[in-house]
Amino acid sequence: MHKAVRIFKDWMLPIAIVLGISLYLFYHFTPVLKPYGAVLHKAASEGQRLIIALLLFFQFVQISPHDLRPHKWHFGALLFQILGFILFAGLSALAPQGAGRILLECAMICLICPTAAAAGVITKKLDGDLAATVTYIVLANVAATFLIPMVIPMVRPSADLRFWAYVLRIAGKVFPVLILPGLLAWLIRYTTHKLQRKLMRFAPNSFYIWFFGLTLAMVLASHALFSNYPGTLALAGIIFVSMATCALQFFAGRRIGKGRMDSITAGQAIGQKNTGFLIWLGYNYLTPVTSVAGGLYAIWQNLFNSWELYEHEHKDGRS
Repeated sequence: MHKAVRIFKDWMLPIAIVLGISLYLFYHFTPVLKPYGAVLHKAASEGQRLIIALLLFFQFVQISPHDLRPHKWHFGALLFQILGFILFAGLSALAPQGAGRILLECAMICLICPTAAAAGVITKKLDGDLAATVTYIVLANVAATFLIPMVIPMVRPSADLRFWAYVLRIAGKVFPVLILPGLLAWLIRYTTHKLQRKLMRFAPNSFYIWFFGLTLAMVLASHALFSNYPGTLALAGIIFVSMATCALQFFAGRRIGKGRMDSITAGQAIGQKNTGFLIWLGYNYLTPVTSVAGGLYAIWQNLFNSWELYEHEHKDGRS
């Protein structure tokens, strides 16, 4: 039994990737279920948002409001993301319509996409700084909420969407699953200490909740790919861009963070993205095919996370 649990822990993220893709293919190619595809897609989307909120709740349970303070690497990480986003947005605005512009748009949204809720879960498992990760999740979401409405209209102008309407639409997407879990966790922290202690003891198990979140994320990623298939050559380009931006951000985070703990924390904070938001942003405000980059990014980051966790879990045995 113990061996089976260990094997599942080692392979949990790849299993979730395969399971999510398989579930989508099952209902996509099953004639009886295909008419309900839109309903199932909506259920997967809302289910993932619920799991994101739940993961954040268990992270907020473990820290107090006083723990949420900026670190030096936070500013370096934000600067890296913002400058990278603006650079690729500028190149996209100047590029002619075509495959090259689509790839530039994929790169820009991969860079500005806020940090995933599961970043704190993975960071904690890797012995990183949970409070610093949660702080960066808040900072990255605030930055994205105000920066995206200023920059993306220069790439894809929209006459019917003004700045504050744009801000409110993005805020409505990200803040309910960011603010409400924190408020609930801290309400419990300062009113019912017994319940909070029980939740803190359970919090390490929230890692397994991400199995279901990742499964649903892969359902959404598969839907993005099948609904917006760009052709073989364009798909190859998007695969390369999503993989390159994923590797770049994990590497940049490790370099920006100073010391082992900050290096791990910054790497996860910059590299691990809210790919559900990435897919939504590409589909709704850029060329819909750019949403494919979000689905592919989800695969690369979780394969890397799986390798990191495997190395971390087995390093003691090797030594």
